[in-house]
Amino acid sequence: MSTHIRHNARKTEIGFVSSKMGSKSVKVTVPYKTPHPLYHKVINRKTVLHVHDEKNEANVGDKVEVMETRPMSRLKRWRILTILERAVAAAVAVTENDVAETVPTKTTKSTKSTKA
Repeated sequence: MSTHIRHNARKTEIGFVSSKMGSKSVKVTVPYKTPHPLYHKVINRKTVLHVHDEKNEANVGDKVEVMETRPMSRLKRWRILTILERAVAAAVAVTENDVAETVPTKTTKSTKSTKA
């Protein structure tokens, strides 16, 4: 028996999870820099990949390594290999009451007594 040799290596990219689209699906943003063809200034660019997350464990802000794979759906052509870094903290929703407590308004300001 002969062993199977893969003729082409699959592409891998490192990027950040930018959004969770649903169950087992995330969007990963891969940033890169390229020089402008005429002015030669370095320009920041990005590629957005639709990625399959089998274990559903990636969160927004995580740094992940993704690998090219067979088509999973109409747009998904990548899957998560590893989560390299977790996001520092999850985003917390701010309510109107929280804002009202921290921002001074006319009703919460201390009134100064005027000279008579």
